Amino acid sequence: MNQRTHLNPNMATIQTSPNNISFSTYLQSLSQTPHRLRKRMLATYTPDQELNQVRLRSGADMKRKLHWYDLVALGVGGMLGVGVFVTTGPVALNNSGPSVFLSYVVAGISALLSSLCYTEFSIEIPVAGGAFSYLRVTFGEFVGYFAGANILMEYVLSNAGVARSFTEYLCCAFGGMQPNSWRFEVNGLAEGYNRLDFPAVALVLLLTLCLCHSTKDSSMLNLIMTVFHVIFFGFVIIAGFCNGSTKNLVRPGGLAPFGVKGVLDGAAIVYFSYIGYDSVSTMAEEIKSPSKSLPVGIVGSVLIVSTLYCLMALSLCMMVPYNEISGTASFSVAFQKMAGWQWASNLVGAGASLGIVASLLVAMLGQARYLCVIGRARLVPFWLAKVHPSTGTPMNATLFLGICTASIALFTDLDIVLEMISIGTLLVFYLVANALIYRRYVILGTNHPLSTLLFLFLLSSSSIGFSLSWKLKQQWWGLTVFGGTMITITAFFHYMVPCLHQPTEWAVPFMPWPAAASIFLNIFLMNTLKKRSFQRFGIWAFLVTLFYVLYGVHSTYREEEMQVEIDEVKPASSTRQIKVEIQLL
Repeated sequence: MNQRTHLNPNMATIQTSPNNISFSTYLQSLSQTPHRLRKRMLATYTPDQELNQVRLRSGADMKRKLHWYDLVALGVGGMLGVGVFVTTGPVALNNSGPSVFLSYVVAGISALLSSLCYTEFSIEIPVAGGAFSYLRVTFGEFVGYFAGANILMEYVLSNAGVARSFTEYLCCAFGGMQPNSWRFEVNGLAEGYNRLDFPAVALVLLLTLCLCHSTKDSSMLNLIMTVFHVIFFGFVIIAGFCNGSTKNLVRPGGLAPFGVKGVLDGAAIVYFSYIGYDSVSTMAEEIKSPSKSLPVGIVGSVLIVSTLYCLMALSLCMMVPYNEISGTASFSVAFQKMAGWQWASNLVGAGASLGIVASLLVAMLGQARYLCVIGRARLVPFWLAKVHPSTGTPMNATLFLGICTASIALFTDLDIVLEMISIGTLLVFYLVANALIYRRYVILGTNHPLSTLLFLFLLSSSSIGFSLSWKLKQQWWGLTVFGGTMITITAFFHYMVPCLHQPTEWAVPFMPWPAAASIFLNIFLMNTLKKRSFQRFGIWAFLVTLFYVLYGVHSTYREEEMQVEIDEVKPASSTRQIKVEIQLL
């Protein structure tokens, strides 16, 4: 019996898809791990490949419906609820005292410098992958994957913690005096994991369904909530300044009772409040005019939010002495303690709840797009990269991360993950600043990479030396030597290594100084975090690296390297079908 089978040239790719690999084939692949790591770890893509070849793997395109004002609203809405209502009270109470507003200033400067780096990358490479795409184009697959994994970790953990804060403020909005009264305590579970939070789970799942429906509709919902939220901020700031007392800013213990160290320690923690602007860059595939809208959306939202953060922090510390600030639902409890303003506690609870919903909406919008692009790269199962043809949203990634976030929000308190979130954020922003210098001076500028790599190494080493000298309270000469070294090597690099090429549409000015300052601040703030943060981060780094070695590198090798081999053996007319005779006896 004769059977004639028609094979398309692309069938070889389909047959070697990661979804069709048998267990024995996978074991054979593991034996080739060293070879595949050498091939794939430093493999880079061009911006054109990211924009076209890789993006098309999702099937349908995301719909371009967003304008600059949508981005500003997304950035502001994404940051406001997280920073003020979640971190201000605990940081003022435990780290910075009344000078918590200075912590926001330091964190805001660092975020602004990082946002400039993000803006240049997002205009040059307007895809939904954010830092993952920028680093993969610059430093290769593994660095991009590692950054993407950390961004996803920070999003999922922070969204879970913020959702739990929503329950606290919603409880206060309905007159509850105890923020934990809407949670169910379970005996036998460890402290910090024993209060089940079902309202937080319901909120996350509801927002997940909303985001699956439409990005534009979600953006309009966020815009409306953000307008009301900013008006509400104005009410809290005016009420605090008019009814508070400047005496509370200097008692007990003065403006900075924990010293400069406390201000900087607080800055590292409140840096978590600036995650939202990163979400704006992930919307690049859904913006009508990326080159004009992205700079306004990213930089504008950071400036607006930094100003509001400082004013809100001052308002809180004027209403209540720092040592009487509540660690949970801080603003609602502060109004409860003000004579004649107890009624405002319910209003603040409602306004804070609304702000937290807006923040969650934007953060969950961004996390799904990160996972979608990582799925396009085949570093996670390709199912997560699919864009729904009718809604134009990455529905699979949105549902998967929504379920993960809801599961963690059910039982994990915010303070357990807060510092781990900060260290992941700071590390990714540090890598993006390094990538911008390397891309500008080597990839685009055609300089020899050795001089730029040496500069980045010396700059990072000097920053670490300065940070350790500060943390370990060494003599002032250590700070002077390392600080002077950073300035000297940056000036030397600036004058000796020419930057011959600049992006045509938008570029960070005065390079390499802004990126170098961002590198220093991110390292410095990381070093102010506690030892446990690094231990938890080390465990996470080991797990994501293990996943890359066991799955990611083999998946991308089959997709990219084998496709190259197939292309090399294809006949010139690759569009013809290949006919194969199969004799079946």
